This record gives sequence, C-alpha cells and structure tokens, in this order.
Amino acid sequence: MEIEEQQQPWKTNFYTELPKVELHAHLNGSISSNTMRKLIAKKPNLKIHDHMTMIDKGKKRTLEECFKMFQIIHQLTTSPEDILMVTKDVIKEFADDGVKYLELRSTPRRENDTGMTKKTYVESILEGIKQSKQENLDIDVRYLMAIDRRGGPSVAKETVKLAEEFFLSTEDTVLGLDLSGDPTIGQAKDFLEPLLEAKKAGLKLALHLSEIPNQNKETQMLLDLLPDRIGHGTFLNSSEEGSLNLVDFVRQHQIPLELCLTSNIKSQTVPSYDQHHFGFWYSIAHPSVICTDDKGVFATYLSQEYQLAAETFNLTKSQVWDLSYESISYIFASDSTRSELRKKWKNLKPKVLHF
Repeated sequence: MEIEEQQQPWKTNFYTELPKVELHAHLNGSISSNTMRKLIAKKPNLKIHDHMTMIDKGKKRTLEECFKMFQIIHQLTTSPEDILMVTKDVIKEFADDGVKYLELRSTPRRENDTGMTKKTYVESILEGIKQSKQENLDIDVRYLMAIDRRGGPSVAKETVKLAEEFFLSTEDTVLGLDLSGDPTIGQAKDFLEPLLEAKKAGLKLALHLSEIPNQNKETQMLLDLLPDRIGHGTFLNSSEEGSLNLVDFVRQHQIPLELCLTSNIKSQTVPSYDQHHFGFWYSIAHPSVICTDDKGVFATYLSQEYQLAAETFNLTKSQVWDLSYESISYIFASDSTRSELRKKWKNLKPKVLHF
C-alpha cells in the first residue's frame, strides 16, 4: 500500500506536528540521500556515482538495493568527521519531522585506514549529539551502543566494556545496549554472558529478537534476560508451536515492542501492511512503539510510519495521539526526562489535535 502523495493537507500536518518518540533508529541506516551526496562529494576516489540512481530511487528501491545501500554507507563513513556530520544530519532530520526524543543506536567501528578507533567512533556520535543540543534543536537525543551478532561473543564483551565506560562518564547519554545484525548468524547463548554483565552494570537492553521464523528456543533464551524492550518481535505471535508461550511471557512481563512497519515490508519479513504484527499487539493493548529502523535505506520517516499504521488499522486522531504519548513510558532516560516530555506533549495537544 502506497500512501497517496496528494492527500488532505491536515493529514500530513497532523502527523508531522504530532510530537513523537523514536526508539529504534540505526544511525547508518538513517542516513538520507542528501547526506549520502555530501559524503560522496568528499570521497571522489570511491567512484560511487555509478550507484547514484539507486541512491536517488527512494521508495522504489528493491530489497537487494537496500542491502547494497548499507555496504555503500559503510564505505562512506570511515572517519570521525564523517560520523560527526552524519550524526548531526540524522538528528536534524528527525527534529524536522517532529521527533522530540530520539535514541540512536550504532555499532562502534574501527577503520585502520583513517585511524578511527571504536572509541573515537563513539566520541564522534556523542559530539554530534552535543553540538545538536548547542544549536537548540528541539530534540533530546541519547545513544545505545549496538552489538552486531556477526562480531561474536568476544567483540560483544569489548562493546559492553566500552558501553560501561561511557555510561559512567556521559551524564545519562549512553543508556543501553542493542543486540542486532544478521539473525541467522551466531547463537543467543553466545551473547548471554556479556548482556547479563551489561544489565548488572545498569545498562538497559533493547534486543532484536524473533525477526525470522522457527527461532523459539533462541527467542526464549533472550527473553529470559528480561530485556527492557524488544526490537521487531516479528514472529512472536506466529502460528508455530510454542509461540503462544512466547506471547504470554512478553505480556506477563509487559516488555514493550519497537515496531517498524515499512522496514518489515521492505525486507520482506511481513507480506503486507495489513498483516503487520502491530495489529495484533495493538488489539491486545500491549506496550508498542512505532519506529523507523532505517529511515534512509527504507526511504521513510516517523510521521509516515504513524500515518501508515493509522490508515491501515483505522486509528482515530486521538488513538494516534495516545500511541505517541504512551511511547514516553518506554524510553531509557530518567523519570525526570519522562515527566518533561509529558509536559511538552500536554502543551502541544490542543494545537495538534486541532488539525
């Protein structure tokens, strides 16, 4: 289902003006084609111009082209300067789309050619957050350090150590860990020890799980860690044997889900918007947050994701408002940040619902 371009102006305004919380945004996947062009201009020797048509394709990108985009992005973001620029651009774009609180996630990366270390990678993201704040953008940004499954348990331990270090030194900016990457690689049991260690240190856990079918045992193992949020959870409520137990577990522990509609459709784990598992979790009033995942690669933005959910599942304006307001409860920042955000939402409510 494509949203019609020529829509009633109130609709677009309503979704853009709606204050929003974004809790599942991978930094590199969120890079827009405008930022890609700036990065390409800085690296003429990479000969990426051949791929420009794909970069400019936006919504019409095939799945294969989406994966290719990730490869190109990694070639383009190799220095601390690149990471700083990308972070600032991504934050600004989210702010322009009415996002008031953002948790960015990214795997610390080392690049031998440029001398970028994992530590300077993280410092560049934190500098981007700091500069955006100094520029008085109306958005509160935090960072989750990501563990990529492809790195295996020893790299995961290294990332946890780094996260603990920054958690203690950054005044509430590095808040937790994300486990992500190719779900077919590695096993959950390899990551239990570092994730438990992180939890003990006070870091929050947002774990990608049940992204592909037939992973009930692996999923239960990760759920037993009692993560603070679940990324995707696409097949938790499937008809497979044992998945009812998973749903019961998630409900019993009230673990919020980060749901990314367009991402699941484009990466073909969900066949159509009306079959998206948002419908199931919403119908049982389970804590769910609408997110973008990779707004650059999948050519979307959070206002559009809210609109897609609303139009697909027939939500009223006030239901959309509640969905956005309730998402404040699932952020990883402190209670005082939550209450500031609630205040902001309440002040904006009369203006936004007026559209």
